[in-house]
Amino acid sequence: MQITIEYESSWRNSFLDGSNNEALPKKGRKFIGSMTSLKQGENFIQREITLNTVMGILNRLIGDQRKLYQARNHPDYYFADIERLVRFEDKQEVNNNEIVYIRNMTGSTDQNAFTGAIKNDDVMFSADYSTEFWGVLALDFTELCEFIIDKFPVTKTIQAVPLSIIGRLEVLNKEKAVANEGRVSEARDVLNQHFPEAEYLNNKGNIAPIMFYCSALYLQLDRLDKKLGGKYNVDSAKTKAGGISGISKRGFTKKDFMDRFTTGAKKTIWGNPYIRKEFIKSEGETTLRLTKASGKIEINLDIDKDKACEIETMIENAGVSSFYLGKKGLAYVDSIRL
Repeated sequence: MQITIEYESSWRNSFLDGSNNEALPKKGRKFIGSMTSLKQGENFIQREITLNTVMGILNRLIGDQRKLYQARNHPDYYFADIERLVRFEDKQEVNNNEIVYIRNMTGSTDQNAFTGAIKNDDVMFSADYSTEFWGVLALDFTELCEFIIDKFPVTKTIQAVPLSIIGRLEVLNKEKAVANEGRVSEARDVLNQHFPEAEYLNNKGNIAPIMFYCSALYLQLDRLDKKLGGKYNVDSAKTKAGGISGISKRGFTKKDFMDRFTTGAKKTIWGNPYIRKEFIKSEGETTLRLTKASGKIEINLDIDKDKACEIETMIENAGVSSFYLGKKGLAYVDSIRL
């Protein structure tokens, strides 16, 4: 028996983790089609026609609308003794790589954006400790290491308003990693004594300066709190959990930092183009896009004529005119031959 399926514009990528061939997690499968997720190569998932695809089609054609794993696990699974007799060939006639815009329905927020008016008068920028606290960001990296090691007072200043602070953090975030040696290594030892849970070395054993700057803010907060027997009350700089809004000891997140200093909510991401850029040796930078395929699938079942006639009758009785193939693709039965 041969069943020919014709299909059009079948999307050959997956935007969810996990598999269709297993029960759904309680919170559903995770969306991995965002720009942030696609920076990790394993999240750019390409799909091909497999036996599972073909068996899903055959079950759909005879009117079984259960998930394939559900049908297989049931004692009345119609194709239980037939699957091993199924062969198929995917004959792609058109294969396009396109940029599509994927809607993000999870309510994610933009890491680098904010909404509403900026509150420059927040107490965190006008308190008695503000100048010395934010002044840490005005130090160059050599001065920062000396500050961490020798505890000298900070006399340099930076404009204490949200945009200036986040702008300075973004500049520092672009500075190249430095070797863990000399005064840098000494400064790291000091920070590790205060924050043993923080890991400052990257996979090459170097240190990204932004980590030192962010940790130094926490260090300065602690020093100012103890200065002159409690001269400064730095509680206004802390969140309820005791941290600094949007800044951890290893880095910062713009949306979380600005969330405290703006009148609006975080900016929701409604979608993004589905693309991934990666560097391929000898080819340079390559842009990977969504694949759309059109063509035919020839499904061959090595069964006797009576069984073939039975399946043909079941397909006619189910009356499935068209169905999805993979993601979005439209498919239908082109012919059935016995």
